[in-house]
Amino acid sequence: MNFLIKILYLISKLPLKILYIFSDVMFFLNYYIVGYRKKVITQNLKNSFPEKSDEEIREIRKKFYLNFSDYLVETIKSFSISETESRVRMQHINQEVFHDAKREGKNIILLAGHVFNWEWMNAFAAIIPQKHCHPVYRKVNSDFWENQMKKVRNKFGNEALEANEVIINIFRSKNDGDSTYMFVADQTPHIAHVNYGLEFLNQRTPAFIGYDKLATRMDLAFIYCEMKKVKRGYYQVNYHRIFPDGEKFVEHEVVKKFHKLLENTLRKRPDNYLWSHRKWKYQDSIKTFDSEKK
Repeated sequence: MNFLIKILYLISKLPLKILYIFSDVMFFLNYYIVGYRKKVITQNLKNSFPEKSDEEIREIRKKFYLNFSDYLVETIKSFSISETESRVRMQHINQEVFHDAKREGKNIILLAGHVFNWEWMNAFAAIIPQKHCHPVYRKVNSDFWENQMKKVRNKFGNEALEANEVIINIFRSKNDGDSTYMFVADQTPHIAHVNYGLEFLNQRTPAFIGYDKLATRMDLAFIYCEMKKVKRGYYQVNYHRIFPDGEKFVEHEVVKKFHKLLENTLRKRPDNYLWSHRKWKYQDSIKTFDSEKK
């Protein structure tokens, strides 16, 4: 395994223009020969955009394979990318929301979707006024790979937390505006935890609601990350504060608002989402379905 990491690190040192040649090869193999999760991707797209023609679905699917291949080599690049290059390639818009939360003395819950390239948020800790920046990740089966990815995510001042630890950490930490917690919030809950679901992209969708418990119990600042691929190797993320309709969030309010914002993002650029993910596989296990649209 150590040998493999050394090989990946050496590969990551290559310029991105070279790594994108590998991406082009992977795209050709995945799209034209292997057909990686083609049925899953196609069905997800058709269910999400029933108004689109078969030709439009095929075009989105092809662009997805291109973006997915870029995502893979960009993730490898994360092993050695410098803070300077990371900040050049990922532009952060509307950073004022972080300064507002700090002035208000509120810790931040950052909500993002599986929109490319969420893995390039490594330099985020270096641009915000908060002292502590915690990317939240899911534990993987291999301790070795978990440690490697944790090292990548902890670059440039981040302090990664495993998902099962983060809620307790937030409740125990002082809510003083000095901490940010970064959730990829469209995760699919384990089947044993599929309790709540809502309509998202025309489908009954199981929703991860851990952060909703925080919204109703603590006075935190919730911020949505709107990811945008500007061109190959360059991204923008625009930050939007999510406010409650009343004085404070009610149950599931922030979950619905996050999914509405994410859906708006995907309708603008549908090819830039992780459609190979089996997000809707547990939709029949939803115990409480919320049909109300926010």
